[in-house]
Amino acid sequence: MSDSPTPAERAAVDALLGPPRSVWEGAVRQASDHRAAFGGYRRSVEMRPLLLPALHSVQDEIGWISKGALNYICLRLGAPPAEAYGVASFYALLSLEEGPRRRAHVCDDIVCRSLGGLEMLAELAGRPGVHPSPCLGQCDRGPAVFLQRAGEDDAVLVDAGAGQAAAALEGADIPPPRAEVPQAGDPSLRLLRRVGAVDPSSLEAYRGSGGCRALARAVEMGPEAVLAEVKASNLRGRGGAAFPMGVKWEAAARHPEPRYLICNADESEPGTFKDRVLMEGDPFALIESMIIAGLAVGAELGYLYIRAEYPLASARLAEAVRQARAEGLLGKDAAGSGRAFDIELRRGGGAYICGEETALMNSIEGKRGEPRNKPPFPTQAGLFGRPTVVNNVETLVNVIDIVLEGGEAYARIGTGQSTGTKLFCLAGAVPRPGVYEVEFGETLGGLIDLAGGVAGTGRLGAVLLGGAAGVFVGEDHLDMPLTFEDAPARGAVLGSGVVLVYDDAADFRGAVRRIAQFFRDESCGQCTPCRVGTVRQEELLARRLGGGPLEEELLDDIARVMADASICGLGHTASTAVLSAASLGLLEEAHARI
Repeated sequence: MSDSPTPAERAAVDALLGPPRSVWEGAVRQASDHRAAFGGYRRSVEMRPLLLPALHSVQDEIGWISKGALNYICLRLGAPPAEAYGVASFYALLSLEEGPRRRAHVCDDIVCRSLGGLEMLAELAGRPGVHPSPCLGQCDRGPAVFLQRAGEDDAVLVDAGAGQAAAALEGADIPPPRAEVPQAGDPSLRLLRRVGAVDPSSLEAYRGSGGCRALARAVEMGPEAVLAEVKASNLRGRGGAAFPMGVKWEAAARHPEPRYLICNADESEPGTFKDRVLMEGDPFALIESMIIAGLAVGAELGYLYIRAEYPLASARLAEAVRQARAEGLLGKDAAGSGRAFDIELRRGGGAYICGEETALMNSIEGKRGEPRNKPPFPTQAGLFGRPTVVNNVETLVNVIDIVLEGGEAYARIGTGQSTGTKLFCLAGAVPRPGVYEVEFGETLGGLIDLAGGVAGTGRLGAVLLGGAAGVFVGEDHLDMPLTFEDAPARGAVLGSGVVLVYDDAADFRGAVRRIAQFFRDESCGQCTPCRVGTVRQEELLARRLGGGPLEEELLDDIARVMADASICGLGHTASTAVLSAASLGLLEEAHARI
């Protein structure tokens, strides 16, 4: 550890951790340091969860993480340098090499590539600090650019051109994008009713629109009654697995304290942006929902883990937490409940795999964001080995209406196994892209009609359901009810709510190869089936695009091995979109626009 930090790097770390207290933490040697050393193993365990925030502190201020900065972080946290390097090198948005203080990550993923993202990258080619990026969650207003700006707040540039991106790299101001809802004014909206209509920066405005009534009601009811209503609602998770939330909450509540709550806001599935819209447009609803959930399951601390590419959502949630804490909604006597509950924000580092719940927990704990084997499941042994409930943003926000209306009333909305409303992310070849809220049971065709039908040629080529981990379907699925029951019966998935519409002139082969590249790049590499299989899959598609035959038998073999032997869902679903595209003939020459 001979490399030393610069004064600026030291200041960036100390701004997060406070000044060091002894020479063993990096302070100037004091007389007491000759006689005793405090901390050791216990300090390293207690401080390790601050590793990722400390790395962010240096990246945010300096623009990269030098050996000296990494050494100082290790000294402050009592972390082994080799392990800290392993964490720092894991995340795409943390740089261990010096570069420009401003970096532009230009989205070239499945939506933005058809909206000008590829052309923007070509125009900016050779410019320092410009990088291609996987989906930035801005599919309703692409092409998008995520800007890392050392010494300034990060920002997102939407509906952008190369000139705007170049100006932003030179320091031009970037106005914050607005969260908008195409259905604004529709009285049937529940989850989206405040987005664009209520000031997202004001707790007072939120209360004036009916906010916090559910929290007061939940405190009055007590944890057991809230758990009973959530179970009666039959609310199923909206992140893709569709697991009944009430069952998960009850399982965690049965185990001894301490318990934890995690809101999984690491929304990184290509084509998905619904949670971003909720966080940017109605942040207090998420905070209220987390407090209700925390009190119901008996957790004293909740972590809100949000993807780094959502700077506006992060800022608004941080302000919402500050106001909630100041008003007594968070703290030792949360909302007058007599129980303690607080929320800590944690920012990801650009790793799709951290959307998997156990990888996310490892990330919070200061480890590489690699998935764990299950069992044990998080409700038994999750964060820090304790019972943990993990839900995503959309799932949690439903709790407000469940508490106010009752579980049985909520269960009457939608269908028997798909209760409530669902948010869908409409993008691609539609005139009005955006997040749409409908009751479960709406048909795929009806949902596309809400967004204005098929744009471009006006003729449907295919629809990608569920994002990169989903499946392509054709016109024969337009009558399919969007429910957890009907989609699997028709060989489809709802997944994270992506509905990406392609007209019949789309470059399907390019889009499918981009999906394969995404999984190749985002595999954490921990297990061989996924690490090797995602590379081989992309190679097969590259050969196909180069004029070779589609090696379907080999493609099937790779998909089967990944699905059967991978540790987590990334490997299990890395081939679903590719195989569905092949079955629809989308990889044939007639569909290529290269």
